Amino acid sequence: KKTADNLYKLHLAAFDEDNNFVGWSWGTQEYGATYCMINSAVLPTHRRQGIYGALLDRCIEIVSKQGFQIIYSRHHVTNNAVIIPKLKTGFIISKMELDDKFGILVHLHYYTNKTRQQVMDYRSGRTQPNADIKKIFRI
Repeated sequence: KKTADNLYKLHLAAFDEDNNFVGWSWGTQEYGATYCMINSAVLPTHRRQGIYGALLDRCIEIVSKQGFQIIYSRHHVTNNAVIIPKLKTGFIISKMELDDKFGILVHLHYYTNKTRQQVMDYRSGRTQPNADIKKIFRI
């Protein structure tokens, strides 16, 4: 939903089969077509059961339908419980940050716009330019 500050916000909750609260994810529009996943977690007794992946999939589905082209998050570099599922879902490492509060952070981007994904793959050296990329960069 849009808020008084006119930025889109999304709050998701996860429940088990007995309707007990087991996890959450929330985020906000950072600017333009970029959505920032700010905080997500699954309660310890419910981890490693696919709940985080389900929250992640639902977030991507909703945010994509809202027209966002980039879904962005940042994490402490040792937070493998979040980083690995995101990489498996199609997020890519876009940059690193040294923060005085949190230490070394990794930034992850998910591109709902597949052309932008192709550009990032080319820019990172993961792929050779295809016809679309050659046209964009006039190469």
